[in-house]
Amino acid sequence: MLMVVALSAVIVPFLLLVLLRMPAIKGMSISAVVVIILAMTVWGMEGQVIASSILQGVHKTLTILLILFGALVLLNTLRNTGAVTRINQGFQSISQDMRVQLIFVAFLFGSLIEGAAGFGAPAMVTAPLMLALGFRPLAAVATALIADSTAVAFGAVGTPVLVGLSTLPDAGTAFFKEVGVTVTLIDLFAGTFIPFILVVVLTLFFGKGKGIKDALVMIPWTLLIGITYNVSALVYATLFGPEFVAILGSLTGLVVAAITARKGWLLPSTVWTDAKQEDFKDNEEKSEMGLIRAWFPYIIVVALLLLTRIVPWFKEFTQTAIDLSWSNILGVDGIASSWAVLYSPGTVLVVAALLALLVQRKSFNHFGRAAKQSLSTMKITAVTLSATLAMVHVFSNSGMNMNDLMSMPSYIAEGMAAAFGPMWIFAAPFLGELGSFITGSATVSTLTFSPIQYNIAEATDANLKVVLAAQLVGAGAGNMICVHNVVAASAVAGMEGEEGNVIRKTLGPALLYGVLVGIGGFILMGIL
Repeated sequence: MLMVVALSAVIVPFLLLVLLRMPAIKGMSISAVVVIILAMTVWGMEGQVIASSILQGVHKTLTILLILFGALVLLNTLRNTGAVTRINQGFQSISQDMRVQLIFVAFLFGSLIEGAAGFGAPAMVTAPLMLALGFRPLAAVATALIADSTAVAFGAVGTPVLVGLSTLPDAGTAFFKEVGVTVTLIDLFAGTFIPFILVVVLTLFFGKGKGIKDALVMIPWTLLIGITYNVSALVYATLFGPEFVAILGSLTGLVVAAITARKGWLLPSTVWTDAKQEDFKDNEEKSEMGLIRAWFPYIIVVALLLLTRIVPWFKEFTQTAIDLSWSNILGVDGIASSWAVLYSPGTVLVVAALLALLVQRKSFNHFGRAAKQSLSTMKITAVTLSATLAMVHVFSNSGMNMNDLMSMPSYIAEGMAAAFGPMWIFAAPFLGELGSFITGSATVSTLTFSPIQYNIAEATDANLKVVLAAQLVGAGAGNMICVHNVVAASAVAGMEGEEGNVIRKTLGPALLYGVLVGIGGFILMGIL
């Protein structure tokens, strides 16, 4: 009975969004009510803790809405200035094949944004870019979410490793580096296949009849990109530690992908465009804007994100200058929500949109129109995210109860550990996925579950670093199906109400990635 209640935050959204196909605004509102009632009546959470958790969720919603607004306002500004047209022409000059464009935009550029920002920003940036290239909305959103996975273990300048593992007894620079290297070793087996899986999803669900055959011809090139990213990630993790793995790995991949795609190496001779919107027309009039000028706002985004995260004085300034964090909400110790406004990727995206107007010599009226367009699309999303995050924080704070029960996440983890025992390595990535699915953060998933993973590894005499690496990679896979990431990415693509359809497309790859991680971890344990 208690296990069913603990899993209600997973079961109810899955039932309502995926099986019953409810829009997220309705499905997540019902889910939040169900979980809150169970938390009070079965788990024994007091009303004050429940209310505090709900307010924590609302506050977190504001932080995500800022990122969503930033992503939308940047895209709409660049559409108004004509920069998006020039960016698209740049991609088309490399390849007009949508399978190739998918790897460039969603996997490689998305991984670069993940390495610099995290916070669910990559899918909110790459899905609209793919829409501008002509991808169908569902194709753009689903593949953007799937692509934002391999880099997540090192996202936001190594935060999932550095913060996620920070509470463990062995925490320290050497330990973080060793676990980071182990992550890349597992991903040599698992993450290498993500580019091919992306192409399979694109051709199978959005093709015109041939399905998997259109993906099979891409195996050589997609494996080359997957191997390039993950081998270079191993090298960078070994040399520098976890901070710059995703950034440098994606840049290395972009160079190799650009050279090989431009020359047509390992690529089929036919151009695949089946996933294009039926009424989409490429702008064949050559843009007068230079490619660097068109891309400049995104260069600024990456540069500012890195500055705010690696330059100590600038990091301190952005984290403290405008701090709207809320501690001890309603007087409940331990329930808090941080919001350093200038440190947010959303603020960086807004600044990039404003700077774009200066560099591209356009009127600031473009920004005003873009802001109006962006705000008008966010109303439903705000309600949906509030309900989702209220549920998430009640679930996370459920250890504060009158019945002396452990928290729901801990109860689930201990139940899984008892079921799998010595074969825990196959379950470890799915615990990471579960954490990200509910909380929407690989860092929070790892913070929550790494102590449990640590204890299980010691109890079963399993290799500790392999188990923790499986947790981190699994947490990245959970990004594909995380409800609030799905809601936000759907919003930027104008797909409110279609969240269940998105999860149906991303669930299979998320589960497959978890299986591959388990197998890779098992093989690695045998070697180590």
